[in-house]
Amino acid sequence: MTESVHRSLQTGTVAAFDAARGLGEIESDAGERVTFHCVEIADGTREIDVGGRVSYSLLAKFGRYEAASIRREP
Repeated sequence: MTESVHRSLQTGTVAAFDAARGLGEIESDAGERVTFHCVEIADGTREIDVGGRVSYSLLAKFGRYEAASIRREP
């Protein structure tokens, strides 16, 4: 298994989330899109609102980066 976490904290907005599939996308403040799976939502709820502000880390997984340790921002 070749997974590693890029430690710098990123911020952005939830651009899309499909609760049935548990998949979503975050648009970073730099304008890049990053995918995520609901198990990466840090509070364990597995639900998140589109348009909500979040902070996250980047996880290198299967040759691309995904959002990990997603936390809601106030």
